[in-house]
Amino acid sequence: MPKVKKNSKTLAKAWVAPAFPVGGRMPTDVRVVISKGQKQWWLLGLLGLSMFGCSSSDNEMAGGNLQAVNHTLSAINWMSVNGYRADGGGGRSCCIIMPVKWRPGLKANIEWEVDPDPYAYSRWPPLGTEGYREAQAKHRANYQHYKAIVEIPEWPSTDSCDLKVHFLTCNRVKVTTACAVYGQPNYPIKDPLESKEPAECPK
Repeated sequence: MPKVKKNSKTLAKAWVAPAFPVGGRMPTDVRVVISKGQKQWWLLGLLGLSMFGCSSSDNEMAGGNLQAVNHTLSAINWMSVNGYRADGGGGRSCCIIMPVKWRPGLKANIEWEVDPDPYAYSRWPPLGTEGYREAQAKHRANYQHYKAIVEIPEWPSTDSCDLKVHFLTCNRVKVTTACAVYGQPNYPIKDPLESKEPAECPK
């Protein structure tokens, strides 16, 4: 059987390794999507899988991108989803594995690191000095770490794109595989950007 090359434009059949490092167990059917920047690559990928003898589209897996969307005034240094580490700065990162078709019980186990004072460096001693290095070390000691497990919303048929993780105030997260762009009327997550933390978070 020919081998399928693993790249962002080719579907590859795969399984997600268990990635719940803090107790609990990851459902065995947690997998994830390919980025379909161009519809043609998606269709060609599906055709390629059928040629390699996949029995059913219900069991097909695909690799795709992760993207962070930060709605807070803090900085997201990094995130991981089901064990796949990615940049928290807003760009796309490769890669994660999901089913081509949505199935009930699909979850995202998300961990992330927050810098609550991302512009503190403007108050530090000059770059390259011992004072700067000391301030940097002290600053990094204040990084905060959070975890959350959220349901991945259903997507129609095989119409899904990157897995986008939205970081909200009060250390909340939402995810979507919508192909629309944040800010468009049909995008499902409408929380505003650059939101201040409320005086009290909902319990």
